[in-house]
Amino acid sequence: MEKNRLPLGVEFFDKLRREQYYYIDKTGLISELEKRMGKVNLFTRPRRFGKTLNMSMLQCFYELGADKSLFDGLKIAQDKPLCEQCLGRFPVIFLTLKDVEGLDYSSAEANLTRLMQLEALRHDELKNSQKLLPEELAAYAELCRGVSKETLADSLRLLTQLLARHHEREVVVLIDEYDVPLAKAYHAGYYREMAALLRAFLGKALKTNSYLYRAVLTGCLRVSKESIFTGLNNFTINTIVDEGAEEYFGFTPSEVEGLMAYYALEKHAAVMKEWYDGYRFGKAEIYCPWDVINYANKLRFNDAAQPEAFWVNTSGNELVQHFIAKADKNTKNELELLLDGGTIEKSLRLDLTYDELDRSIDNLWSVLFTTGYLTTSGEVSQGVYRLQLPNREVREVFLHKIKEWFDNVLVRSSSATNELQQALASGASSEVEKRLNLIMGRMISVLDTKARAAQKENFYHGLLLGLLRSEPEWLILSNAESGEGFSDILIEAEEPDTGIVIEVKYAATFAELEAACRKGMEQIKERRYDERLRNEGRTHIYAYAIAFHKKRCKAVVQQL
Repeated sequence: MEKNRLPLGVEFFDKLRREQYYYIDKTGLISELEKRMGKVNLFTRPRRFGKTLNMSMLQCFYELGADKSLFDGLKIAQDKPLCEQCLGRFPVIFLTLKDVEGLDYSSAEANLTRLMQLEALRHDELKNSQKLLPEELAAYAELCRGVSKETLADSLRLLTQLLARHHEREVVVLIDEYDVPLAKAYHAGYYREMAALLRAFLGKALKTNSYLYRAVLTGCLRVSKESIFTGLNNFTINTIVDEGAEEYFGFTPSEVEGLMAYYALEKHAAVMKEWYDGYRFGKAEIYCPWDVINYANKLRFNDAAQPEAFWVNTSGNELVQHFIAKADKNTKNELELLLDGGTIEKSLRLDLTYDELDRSIDNLWSVLFTTGYLTTSGEVSQGVYRLQLPNREVREVFLHKIKEWFDNVLVRSSSATNELQQALASGASSEVEKRLNLIMGRMISVLDTKARAAQKENFYHGLLLGLLRSEPEWLILSNAESGEGFSDILIEAEEPDTGIVIEVKYAATFAELEAACRKGMEQIKERRYDERLRNEGRTHIYAYAIAFHKKRCKAVVQQL
């Protein structure tokens, strides 16, 4: 029997159901909204956790003329009274604000105007309505032409009024990615203007609007209520720490088990868990659905497929990069603890305005948490959370950004690298040791303490290569064959008679650094690692044995 396709990039519920994609039933969210939540509801979750698909599901459920067969066999269909009351019973306004952006405020404002125009045109039943007053028909015609700047702020409320009067039913309003315009505006420098526009645009439609039945908003960040939701009292907020709807965004362990069994991929369950599990919403353990679907799809056609950073590769991860660049000494130590599998305790703010993000490193910790780069293993006390990296994928993005930062900030720092290179070329082992210790003191360690010594040596080997390759006039060879083996690093300096041999060692403790250096120097001599340099006519050769332990090193040199 042919298996259903996995819904890669499918965000429309009706398409997913009609074309028989694999679907994990999230229709319980509808019951949650109708029986337990408020008139206006905000769900904040990281990107790629199914927010848009859920919003499409809500539209397909509530909207007049709904195809009721889309819900056959799903959980919500078992609640016949609720379906009788709500399924296909309401006019729906559905806006996704992800494209309300621009290099300046005028461009973003024009995009919102166009968005409202398209939604008005979608409701062309209003064009010749016999139930609307002439003034209302004129207002609808203006919406279809594209409202003026003066009336844009009231356009969403106005469309709810027109739909409610025409259909004689209250209106459901769905707004996806509500915070994207604010994020874009913050980075482009027109945050205050966009916040003022959204405050009016959303406030007029969601506050004391008698034409509104229910509103649902989704986004990544819970923007401070005071910034755009001032005076909105009928507001229910569900964030990643709240209970009540945790299983409706993302996949639960049992849902992932079911998917893996359906496609006969059970033997890959451990890898799937290591890479893509680990998020915690409310009291629920959650997998990232984007990752699960992408990796399962690869495994269907290639049983040896390796896991990838699917979720983190859907954005530039500028937030992590910005966080690392701003990190002070204490923050770097905390980040090292997280990378090593540990936890830290932080007081978090779950509601922020975007212009507050850079005011403190604590605010950046909060945003990393709400956007999915960190998760919680429990609340220690009111507002204080125990944080950890959720999984292997997120750890990989931190490692990647740390290496980028190291490359851009330290390796390309002429003062740091030039002094190290000068010390190496002059045989000044104490100066080499001093410069390396200073550089490593500034960096963020990315070593896994569970890794074998050989793997740790590879890390320090790579560290040295990165520092040395900034010298354009040196020929630097890594793991080059020389004498009776392969030397870690061979350097043909610009000065034609000078050559440098470096053997890298790892010491399990600080006290073992000197012994590791002796071992490295013996290895250079016994295996004649200087032979290749001598064959090139170099007669002035420095042999370095450099041993590392965490952020400390010891260097010894001999002239061969």
